[in-house]
Amino acid sequence: MTLEHSSKLLIDLRGTPCPVNFVRCRLAIEELSPKDCLQVYLDQGEPEEMVISGLQRDGHHVEIIQKYSSWIKLNIICGIG
Repeated sequence: MTLEHSSKLLIDLRGTPCPVNFVRCRLAIEELSPKDCLQVYLDQGEPEEMVISGLQRDGHHVEIIQKYSSWIKLNIICGIG
């Protein structure tokens, strides 16, 4: 997992198994304020489905910014789902 601080928080979870990737997203979000943005790099398939549905269920807005051959880039806006 890679965390970078800039105007957005970025977590690279490619290669991280379920449900660890969802847990790491939730832990990162806990450190943010409502409407803050988290960008996540995530493998396609089960990780994508689990993370997106779980974060939406928790009340966050999740959008896929870009799809690559085996991974996706998500933008998560905290607490405005």
